[in-house]
Amino acid sequence: MPQLKLGVPKGSLEKSTISLFAQAGWDIQIRSRNYFPSINDREISCALVRSQEMAPYVANGTLDLGLTGHDWILETESDVEEICELVYSKSSDQPCRWVLVVPQDSPIQSVEDLQGKKISTELVGFTKRYLEQRGIEAEVEFSWGATEAKVVEGLVDAVVEITETGSTIKAHGLRIVCDLLHTETRLISNKSAMADPWKRQKIEQIAMLLQASLMARKKVALKMNIPAAKLEEIVKTLPSLNAPTVNHLFDREWLAIETVVDSKEVRSLIPQLKSMGAEGILEYELKKMI
Repeated sequence: MPQLKLGVPKGSLEKSTISLFAQAGWDIQIRSRNYFPSINDREISCALVRSQEMAPYVANGTLDLGLTGHDWILETESDVEEICELVYSKSSDQPCRWVLVVPQDSPIQSVEDLQGKKISTELVGFTKRYLEQRGIEAEVEFSWGATEAKVVEGLVDAVVEITETGSTIKAHGLRIVCDLLHTETRLISNKSAMADPWKRQKIEQIAMLLQASLMARKKVALKMNIPAAKLEEIVKTLPSLNAPTVNHLFDREWLAIETVVDSKEVRSLIPQLKSMGAEGILEYELKKMI
């Protein structure tokens, strides 16, 4: 039986990746001190791989498919097929940002002010290329961790660090000068795998269901009974993909309506529907939306 070799990102994305796959229908089980998780699909084998190393393993064919940040694809300059974007961070639905960070009292106000300065970052390759493209000569050193502390302690003039909201950076008394890169998780594949009809079909199946699961997280289903006389008024109020589903009840003066709406709209929409005569309003979470 042919198998697809899937790389699961180890570290900060690990739990959220496993949760997303579970919603899509694949149960990935991590076993203690084992880098090869089990999965409820005989056509897939899994390996835990650090996000920073994922793209090279996919590019050289060790893995057929993997999930990693767009930043690490750029950092390693790996020749991979980028299948789709998947934004599923545990604390934000926005892409992460690599930002230039300095102390509050630093004279550095722009990237150009980095001329002759010393910078620390995990994203060394990208940062060097970014500066070179702008004709800026600076020393860029690799950070093994605690990157922000290096600029706090005065060991470097600036750092390039990843953040979602910037709140931690501000809490440390630091200042964001500018964004260098916005990044999100990408589902990537080996180009040879995409040339194989069986693997390509399997990869496209996985991509479709992961995207469907993410789409469902932003939506909910609403179901309610409404007076038939209020149909036109309520339908105008209800957002939907095309049009709400409307069915007659046994009592012909009442109708049942079902629709899908943005989850963020529900808190204002339900009271509005109630005031218009809707009854028995139910809200359902969705698993997938295609």
